[in-house]
Amino acid sequence: MIFLPIVARELRVASRRRATYWVRTGSALAVILLGTFVFLLLQREQSTPNEIAQVLFGILTASAILYSLFSGVSSTADCLSEEKREGTFGLLFLTDLKGYDVILGKLAASSLNGIYGIMAVVPMLAVPLLMGGVSPAEFGRMALIAVNSLFFSLALGMCVSAMSRSARKSMLLTIGVILVITAVFPGIGGWLKYTARAPHYEPYFFLPSAGFSYFLAWDATYAKLGGKGGQAFWISLGILHSLAWLCLILASIIAPRSWRDKPADVKTLRWRERWRLWSYGNFAERVAFRQRLLHINPFFWLSARARLKPASVWAVFALLACGWAWGLARLHREWLDISTYVMTGMVLNFLLKIWIASEAGRQLAEDRKQGALELLLSTPLSIAEILRGQRLALQRQFLGPLVLTLILAVIFMLAPLKDTSVDLDSRTAWVGFWMGGMVLLVGDIIAFYWVGMWQALRAKNPISAIVHNLLRIAVFPTIVYALVCLIRALSSHAEPTWKFFVGWWVGPGLAADLFFGLIARHKLLTHFRVAATQRYDHRARSSKQSKSEMPAVPPAPTLVAARE
Repeated sequence: MIFLPIVARELRVASRRRATYWVRTGSALAVILLGTFVFLLLQREQSTPNEIAQVLFGILTASAILYSLFSGVSSTADCLSEEKREGTFGLLFLTDLKGYDVILGKLAASSLNGIYGIMAVVPMLAVPLLMGGVSPAEFGRMALIAVNSLFFSLALGMCVSAMSRSARKSMLLTIGVILVITAVFPGIGGWLKYTARAPHYEPYFFLPSAGFSYFLAWDATYAKLGGKGGQAFWISLGILHSLAWLCLILASIIAPRSWRDKPADVKTLRWRERWRLWSYGNFAERVAFRQRLLHINPFFWLSARARLKPASVWAVFALLACGWAWGLARLHREWLDISTYVMTGMVLNFLLKIWIASEAGRQLAEDRKQGALELLLSTPLSIAEILRGQRLALQRQFLGPLVLTLILAVIFMLAPLKDTSVDLDSRTAWVGFWMGGMVLLVGDIIAFYWVGMWQALRAKNPISAIVHNLLRIAVFPTIVYALVCLIRALSSHAEPTWKFFVGWWVGPGLAADLFFGLIARHKLLTHFRVAATQRYDHRARSSKQSKSEMPAVPPAPTLVAARE
């Protein structure tokens, strides 16, 4: 028997994918663009080559580590849970395969793009090393952190996927664990030092964090901390590496047992019943809610049955409000600063966009994945009624938080204008920044609705639909904005005005909203039923494909041959 047969098979399958080749080029190109942009900005400030190299190296390595930490969310967090939902995961264990065979095979297939990406990025990190100001030891330590963080993220995603069946829960749990280990634990350690007035930080809260390893990897801190900086760095690196192997071992133990459908015990059934009552209400409440929503739109009821969806958004807003109130009570008037207003607005903006993009086509994607969408299309419901029902469900969940966000944006916009010492141009720039952000927020949300619905019918799975939605509406305009700023920095030494930055920030965003939104709307209204019946998008063969790759077709018999 071949050693690790699933690994060999999955690697052969992954080697034939187009994304396997494009990820390496895209990752290296992204690092080149980011490095060039930062280099030109630093060069305009007339910094020394050593200072430019250190700042450039710090930004590039931090970006590489962040990429590594969250690669598991998109690569491995749903690789096993997806097969559980489709009912194919248990078939692997009908053979003589072991748990580690399946886990390592899926890990090899799902993580191949992430590994290729980091392999393309790490050599680019050596460019500041050639400029001076960065030692080879720093480069080596940063490369180890990036690779180690990638291994931990992929292993964690695999472990969470082995325990879960839901894609959303797997991704959220993976993100939560990464944030707790990387940011929350160090935050708790810093808070304990601050409240206890201790002279030193408690190392146990910092050692598992990749951010702490990044801090210790610099020569300035590696050689200090009482001579224990180097020892702490290797301990931190070893702890994160050990956690990755622990996750793989747990996944290998859990996977052969998690695919079985076991009857729930009394305690589990009791908690499920409580959660069902919290989410949907009792029988009388469900009947009243169903009658009210069915009278408006049947698909509206189908997509908005869970009562806790709007409550979850308000709960997150309440937590942010508590944090804002704590900062105000702690810092008083120092908290009421322009940076606080901007940061709060950015957090609310980012939260709403990500949440709405994930909910826009979720119901359609799940129904299509389970085969329920074809049954839905066999009813008298029209396409317009389905689209209207999804829009009403999104309004029920997000309209209140969106209005509150816009009101807070207006308050933050008007608050600094009371200062009479600020000149007119700065006031105009401030108002233009907030007005542009509010217009772009509304435009992005409308585009997320149309593009998310269409991608739910086209993408292979719900996670892929969310990613494609965000790439078109949020990521693509950001790349255009960065490229425009880079070209302006190369072509002119004059300082650009605020109109340039706000215009090129809002303009490409609204253009992407109109372009992708109108295309998705047209396709939804004209090709909805055709797209809904397809399992996923099959790309047509290219017209430039060579004839040698086409299957041989026997020639038709001629008339003479037929007579003979």
